[in-house]
Amino acid sequence: MTEFLIKLFIKNHNNAKDTDVREKYGMFGSIVGIIVNILLSIGKYFIGVISKSVSITADAINNLADAASCIVTLVSFRMAARKPDKEHPFGHGRIEYIAALAVGFLVELMGYELIKSSIKKIINPEPVEFSVPAAAVLLVSVLGKFWLYLFNKKLGKKIQSPAMLAVAKDSLSDITATLVAAVSLVLSIFTDFPVDGYMGIIVSLFIITSGYGILKEAISILLGTPPNAETVNNLVGYILSHEEIIGVHDLVIHSYGVSRIFASIHAEISSEENILYAHDTIDNIEKEVKKNFGIELVIHIDPIETNNEKINALKEIAIKAVSEINSELSLHDFRIVDGPTHTNLVFDVVVPHNFEISDKKLKKLIEDKINAVDNRCYCVITVDNSYV
Repeated sequence: MTEFLIKLFIKNHNNAKDTDVREKYGMFGSIVGIIVNILLSIGKYFIGVISKSVSITADAINNLADAASCIVTLVSFRMAARKPDKEHPFGHGRIEYIAALAVGFLVELMGYELIKSSIKKIINPEPVEFSVPAAAVLLVSVLGKFWLYLFNKKLGKKIQSPAMLAVAKDSLSDITATLVAAVSLVLSIFTDFPVDGYMGIIVSLFIITSGYGILKEAISILLGTPPNAETVNNLVGYILSHEEIIGVHDLVIHSYGVSRIFASIHAEISSEENILYAHDTIDNIEKEVKKNFGIELVIHIDPIETNNEKINALKEIAIKAVSEINSELSLHDFRIVDGPTHTNLVFDVVVPHNFEISDKKLKKLIEDKINAVDNRCYCVITVDNSYV
């Protein structure tokens, strides 16, 4: 059904990377979410009032908050599609992340308010009246929310939208909240114990937990998360597929929204390569990456000697020394400064995050291992952290 609706309402739906098409996806998903949530909220609210169930009423208000979240998402897609300007040269794509943050705050606020209502119901209990229409509304709500979860998840993945995926995640928690409200309604047949108030608290806790997850993910993205492994592997593999490129390192990727990604990388090219030819190769790769990956890439050329036997032999010694310390370590920018009494080996070592050995100790370990093979070598080592 989702695919049918996409084809029906979104023109050029297969071109999801296009900014205009992506905006249409976001606005369409938000409008559908607003309509569904408002309808569910109205139905649950009347059933909650009639049956005197605070957990059902709480779930109705939760759906109303979801509709508000969809409005926030709708506005964010509209604003994120704005072109770069003088004040924001990298575009407005990060507004989607702020929208996800706003959704999280709305969910948390609603959960807090519902806990207060549930506690009041426990202190001043009222009997809950079971009815078939009430049970039917809750069943329709579960089915509707499950479809909305699948719908938002599909659209969110298609356009890689954190705001839409946050709404999808919230829909999944809403299903649990509605099921808890249904349990409260059924139990009211068998007991006069104020189970409804306690169930309302459980519903609220589910809502708060969902809000926390959305906030945590949104804050993490705003702080700066590493690109996914698939993007890195595809990009590096594509660059290395050009025979002029011997190796790459120091890849850095910055995201200013899904459609505004900037990256830089160092590419190793033989020092014997003609500089004009090398520049032309790099220029073409940057254009190809923009076209195929949608990434604004800047490549820095690192010329390396490939036919110097002494450099190659010493490099192999250094690579072996580094790998013996930890298989996750790697080195690049290897060069030597040869002298009559000793040889300086100059290179960078990339360490994984949370690496337990200090930089100073690591340099000493590497130099000791190299000196065990050739004691004429002195090491000038720079320790780097990976950004991917």
